[in-house]
Amino acid sequence: MITLENITKTYYLGETEVPILRGINLQVDASEYVSIMGASGSGKSTLMNIVGCLDQPTTGNYYLEGRDLTTLHKDELAYIRNQHIGFVFQQFNLLPRATALENVMLPMVYGGIPKPERQIRAEEALTHVGLGDRLTNRPSQLSGGQQQRVSIARALVNKPSILLADEPTGALDTNTSQEVMNLFHDLNDQQITVVIITHDTEIAEQTKRRIYIQDGQIVG
Repeated sequence: MITLENITKTYYLGETEVPILRGINLQVDASEYVSIMGASGSGKSTLMNIVGCLDQPTTGNYYLEGRDLTTLHKDELAYIRNQHIGFVFQQFNLLPRATALENVMLPMVYGGIPKPERQIRAEEALTHVGLGDRLTNRPSQLSGGQQQRVSIARALVNKPSILLADEPTGALDTNTSQEVMNLFHDLNDQQITVVIITHDTEIAEQTKRRIYIQDGQIVG
């Protein structure tokens, strides 16, 4: 599913090189449930951005389902991102004035899906995460856990093969965090590849495989 070969990422501050990733080699198979752990500044979010086609490596190769994405242009990467990868973020990233249904429909607008089908699929996704009775609620009318469920429904609505979650429980209390993790577990049982970025050991221990990154390198 995911193969990274000697991935590096370097940023430049003036003439100063700042290496973030230093030769990452990683393989994630289809239907795996993986966590990537590391302290702040370890490079784990930069790694997720590359896997999610939000950024490109400085050197190295990234293969997704056998296709080398490092050769693609930005428009091609945007298409891959929209059709194959779902994102869940710590701060939910929902549009505050849009309803839950409208938020979930948004990725399908970019995918060119007709409105009647968008609405049907968005309703199905929200029902799937337990929010079938909250379609018309705006984010301010939902709890933190419900907002994260909306963001998960949005991530799933284009039927991605990979779900990437960056600190998905970071803004939630313990009980709500567990509810979200239970949902990720159920999704993985449905053969969706789930990759969670976290610094929380208790969260990582619930995944089936743990990868540790430190100073831009995989250390375990």
